[in-house]
Amino acid sequence: MEISVDISLYPLQENYERAILEFIDKLEKEPSIKVVRNELSTQIHGEYRTIMRLLEDEIFSVFTKIPHSVFVLKIVGNNRVGLYGI
Repeated sequence: MEISVDISLYPLQENYERAILEFIDKLEKEPSIKVVRNELSTQIHGEYRTIMRLLEDEIFSVFTKIPHSVFVLKIVGNNRVGLYGI
């Protein structure tokens, strides 16, 4: 099953930009998913199990380093890449 996930990360610390960019860079290392960046959030598109495993690992990594972080996830049950010019 293909899905799309909209992710916003809010590291509650100074120099928050670096933590966000590191998180996105790790997502982009997975070749089987599509990652789309914008100013407010990041969208990932691909196979459900691949994305969920990746998110589990990378969210855990962020919480280990920066426990005072907030993630907002919106998950859609199909692959929406390309539907709005993305």
